[in-house]
Amino acid sequence: MASGRSSSLCSIWVIVLLVGFTGSSSAQLSTNFYSKRCPKVFDAVKSVVQSAVNKEKRMGASLLRLHFHDCFVNGCDGSVLLDDTSSFTGEKTAAPNNNSLRGFEVVDKIKSQVEKTCPGVVSCADILAIAARDSVKILGGPSWNVKLGRRDSKTASLAAANSGVIPPPTSTLSNLKTRFQAVGLNERDLVALSGAHTIGKARCTSFRVRIYNETNIDASFAKVRQSKCPSTAGSGDNNLAPLDVQTPDTFDTAYFKNLINQKGLLHSDQILFNNGGSTDSLVKTYSGSANTFNSDFAKAMIKMGDNKPLTGSNGEIRLNCRRPN
Repeated sequence: MASGRSSSLCSIWVIVLLVGFTGSSSAQLSTNFYSKRCPKVFDAVKSVVQSAVNKEKRMGASLLRLHFHDCFVNGCDGSVLLDDTSSFTGEKTAAPNNNSLRGFEVVDKIKSQVEKTCPGVVSCADILAIAARDSVKILGGPSWNVKLGRRDSKTASLAAANSGVIPPPTSTLSNLKTRFQAVGLNERDLVALSGAHTIGKARCTSFRVRIYNETNIDASFAKVRQSKCPSTAGSGDNNLAPLDVQTPDTFDTAYFKNLINQKGLLHSDQILFNNGGSTDSLVKTYSGSANTFNSDFAKAMIKMGDNKPLTGSNGEIRLNCRRPN
């Protein structure tokens, strides 16, 4: 009996130890992660984001987009920020990112400010999450409690960034759903997060085919866009147009109103409202209710930020967001 009891106690302690170990190695993100170790992190991030957006409204959209592109490729781990070296090729030159992602210098400034506030504590991945929230709020959108505690990847994957996990502007609705489902986001999240295109700009190469070849587009809208985006590839490729023709620097519901009026700039925008598609009703809902859109957008951003973060003893806290320690 004594031997059996001893064996049972040993088994219980093994289970307790294993549970304790598992909890520490896969720690959950939390909104108060830095409350003791870096209580001023939010002030440090916001001061730089506010300054950058004051200088250029588009920067808010660029910082938000960095967080998207980071989270869609192997999780929210700061990998998109890593520079190429002679022995390493990161994600910056991948097709969805090359000559498109911007704001890296702003992230550098944020990191510098945060390091002055609390050295070696806050990850670059968390900085992206906070900067995305602040950008939306500054441009008139909703705020939310950002979950934190991510650590930074020591590597990145050009192949993964090129594999189609980041939906291209030519995406079908089916492809969009598949790509979002792969990172734990449903159809409602897809439409809400697409509303991020209420701010920012796109290059001619992203919408040339739509404005010249598609029929579900307002004729006058297409003509205006054609004036700055020639039909010939290689001509005016980097010319920009606002994703939201009405209020390009304000986070609001105009994007959804544009879709109803067939003024979506990208094919992947307009496909969300297209003659009886499954997402048409959501577009109508968001176009008429800023409260519903803002609430769903905030919830979707939190869900996206939960995508495969490195926590516990995984990864590192990069001292420079452009390179591993």
